Amino acid sequence: MTHSMDERCRKAAEQMRLLSTDFDGTLYAEFEPVPVAPEAESLLGDLQRAGSLWAINTGRDLSSLVEAMGRSGLRPRPDYLVVVEREIYRHDGARYVAWEEWNRECTKAHRELFARLRPEVPRLVSWMENRFPVTVYEDPYSPLCVIAQGQEATDAIEAELQHFAEGLPGLMVVRNDVYLRFSHERYHKGSALSAIAERHGIGADATVAAGDHLNDLPMLARDRAAMLIAPGNAVEAVKERVRSQGGYVSTQTCGRGLARGLEAWMDRVLRP
Repeated sequence: MTHSMDERCRKAAEQMRLLSTDFDGTLYAEFEPVPVAPEAESLLGDLQRAGSLWAINTGRDLSSLVEAMGRSGLRPRPDYLVVVEREIYRHDGARYVAWEEWNRECTKAHRELFARLRPEVPRLVSWMENRFPVTVYEDPYSPLCVIAQGQEATDAIEAELQHFAEGLPGLMVVRNDVYLRFSHERYHKGSALSAIAERHGIGADATVAAGDHLNDLPMLARDRAAMLIAPGNAVEAVKERVRSQGGYVSTQTCGRGLARGLEAWMDRVLRP
């Protein structure tokens, strides 16, 4: 950084103390020759060095995220990783280690909830397979995961799963494009972000959140992050949410849009 940029980031970091960025579609563009826009990587690193904490908040699991970070050549190391929208890992200076207390309570809540859910899964699978071409499977994070074909089918399946979830206290549906799964309503990108913020005594007024898809909505709320960003490729529901709360919606996509959003918020907080 130049001296002037160093000073600008230092002053901005005093008011942008926690940065929470989605990964795919916000920071990372998987099919681009350079998956992480250099301007986003540079700005995140500069703000980190100036004192901001940075968390990647993603639906990927830990191994998938770390592998993609490595393949992309991403140099700054986030202070925190939120994976599968709920588990939290922090960087201890050498590696990512679990936030044991949070993850233990998260695992316990899901185990108890999914024990009540599991007997109902065959009926839900039958309903879907009789109506739509779908891929259905179980993974370590949900006893029912769905890959639908097309937005119309996904909308219909989501509506049915939402209706079912209303009858099982604690259950929520998580959607990202044509992918759906179940989760506990207490654990999502928003609650994980708030837990990190609380751990460091950071209020929503000093928190930035950036995302592009439906599973980002829980963290794109002013009671969790006052400074909101959506890249130009964000789905319309995300853009509407961000705009309605005075956030920044970029015309640039993925990492370039993230960088424009960070710059815009830096301009706002540094405005005399």
